[in-house]
Parts: sequence; structure tokens; C-alpha cells
Amino acid sequence: MATLRPFKAYRPKPDLAAEVAAKPYDVLNSDEAREEVKGHPLSFLHIGKPEVDLDPSIDLHDAAVYEKGRDNLQTLITDGVLVEDQSPCLYLYAQTMGEHTQYGLVGCAAVEEYWDDTIKKHEYARKDKEEDRCNHVRVTNAHTGPIFLTYPDSDAVDAIVDGVRAAPPVTDHVAADGIRHQTWVISDTQVIDQLTALFGDIPSLYVADGHHRSAAAAIVGRERAKANPDHRGDEEYNFFLAVYFPAGQLRIMDYNRVVKDLNGLSEEAFFEKLNAQFTVTPADGQVRPDAKGSFGLYMDKRWYHVRANETLISNPDPVQRLDVAILQNQVLSPVLGIQDPRTDKRIDFVGGIRGLDELERRVDSGEMKLAISMFPTSIEELMAIADAGQVMPPKSTWFEPKLRDGLFVHFLD
Repeated sequence: MATLRPFKAYRPKPDLAAEVAAKPYDVLNSDEAREEVKGHPLSFLHIGKPEVDLDPSIDLHDAAVYEKGRDNLQTLITDGVLVEDQSPCLYLYAQTMGEHTQYGLVGCAAVEEYWDDTIKKHEYARKDKEEDRCNHVRVTNAHTGPIFLTYPDSDAVDAIVDGVRAAPPVTDHVAADGIRHQTWVISDTQVIDQLTALFGDIPSLYVADGHHRSAAAAIVGRERAKANPDHRGDEEYNFFLAVYFPAGQLRIMDYNRVVKDLNGLSEEAFFEKLNAQFTVTPADGQVRPDAKGSFGLYMDKRWYHVRANETLISNPDPVQRLDVAILQNQVLSPVLGIQDPRTDKRIDFVGGIRGLDELERRVDSGEMKLAISMFPTSIEELMAIADAGQVMPPKSTWFEPKLRDGLFVHFLD
């Protein structure tokens, strides 16, 4: 059964929350982060991407980077920007993007539930990224970016959340990208007990976003347990920061692909191979797929509609019928020679939030040869695959809006 554990969060003073809250470390590169922190000395990017305060030539995995993150975090605490709650609490975190709002409970998940698959995963973690996050947790001694978890909808949980959000939020700001972020503190022990009991009846949680961060939290948690001769199981390192959203509220965006070349093929030969398993027709403008099994292809300043054969779409295997799997198995691997999209430098991935214009830009600049727009994976597909103990191909999902770092910090001791 699932754990939702209260904790004493370090949180920004309400009037500083807008300045502290920052995009997570993995949606910005270092140059973008350096631009973002200009004029924003309190931005949590100074902790999540501390290289912004070091010489641009530094290796991102240099010990000095993690040490700078630790020092920056301690400075926010010493200066009174982040303040610790006096008793263990749960929290509510709302995000509004356009007309859609999603409400997540903030608490701590259990490390052991990561290992026993009560917390289910749908992606493999890359070892280099996993180790990077492990080092960040080890050196800062904190979980500074929450894991994005989801759970099957619960009317009972929803009713309690509705009661919490009836009160004014303790923080409320609209970020530069137009996303509204609101937080509430749940300090009533009776309400906390009700919520923890309800989650105790939920059989599984699912990592929606944050596979590397959750893996790092679990690895470091076990390291701390092994190193502690008096380990009991209730120490803070046995738990990690997470936001729990009901599945029915989540929105997954497209996660698109750009490829550097045609693997030595002429354009004519490429389309000939594509036509073996797909129907390809020219389009009048940009193609945003509107159904499973449909793709958009952009090359030489022209868009094409691409539709997979029905036998591919109706595959009984829940992984193999995913659009991302169809693309990988029928195009990227056999035609374009991209066997491992996690490591192949000839492919890159573009989150749907960046729009189709970004795909055109990457191709028109000459950096890439072609772009492929995707139909979004559904939350039902994600949960079905995780329940089956399988994993999705890399970069199958892009959740929006992204959680902000800095609104809640959980220390390991």
C-alpha cells in the first residue's frame, strides 16, 4: 500500500515564493539557465543548476558544481528566504495552465516502495543522469526537486482536497510563462491522518515524471541506511519529496523527434521505405497529429501526414502499439539506423510545449534533416504499461505544466 508521509518542509516566505520558484533542472540547458537567473538572485536555479554561478567552462559533473548548489541552498536558509515548518505537514500544490488546473498533494514517498515496485516506473533511467542526481542529493543532503507521482482517482481524496483549497492559498503567483502556482499548508493532524490512511488503501503509485530523481532518492536512501548502524527505518532519508496528482487531472503533451540525417539514404529511398508500413501524403501546413498511429513529418520546408498501417496500431502488446514504439521499431531503427535513442547523438527530443515552430527551426537551420511530430501518449497507456511491469521507449511522455523547484525542500536528516 502507498505511503504519503508528512514532513517539515523548508518553504520560501510567501512574499518571496515567486522569486524563488524555478523550472526544474532538466528542462533548461546551462546557457538558458544563466539567462533565466539574470536579475533573479533568489531563483532556485542557483540550487538546481548551480553551474550558473561558476565559469561556463566547468564540467557539469565537477564536485564544485554540487558544492555550489549546497552552499546556495544554505544561503537561502541563513538569509531567511527559506523557513522550516515547525511540525510535519502535508501540502497542496495547484498549477493552472490556460483553463486547466491540477491539484497535487505534497508529501514524502517511501524509498522501499520504490524498490518493491509499489511505486511503478515506465522508463529506464540513464546511469549518467542517475549518478548526477545522486551526487546532487548526496552533497546538498536534500531533495530539492519533487518527484511527479500519479495515483488512480479517489473521490475520498478529492473531497478532502476540495476542503483544503476552499481556504485562501499561502502562496499564489503567476510565473513568466503564464503558469499559475498556488500552495496550501495542511497542518491539521486529523486531516493529515485521513489522507495518509486513504493512501494506505491505494495499491500503487506511478512515476509520471522524475525517473532520474526518484532513482537517485532511492539509491541515496539505501546508502544512508547501510551506513547507519542504528538504522530504524523512520529516518528522513527513507523518504523522498513528491507531489501526488490524481491521474484524471493530468495532461500529457506530445514529445517530438528531430533527426540529423537519413542514414545515407536518398530522400526517394527514404520515402520508399516509409511507404512500406505507412501511408504518406503531403500536407498544406504544419501537422499536429490528432489520432493514435498518426505522425507529422517535416523535411525540406514541407510537411507530410504519415499514418501507420492498422496492423501496427492494433498490436496486442501495450508497448508495441505505442506510437513512440511504432516509430522506433519501424522507422528510427531499421530505416534511420538509430538503435538506441537514449545514447545516439543523431536524434534529439523536443517537448510539445516548444511547439511545431521549434521543429521547423531545428530543420530549417540545417542542424537537423527531418522532424517528426507525435500524438501524445495517454495516462491510461502509461499506467497499463507500468502495471504490466514493462517500460516505454525513451522520451514517450511530456507532462505540462512542469513542477516548480524551490516551493518545498526536504532534508535527509
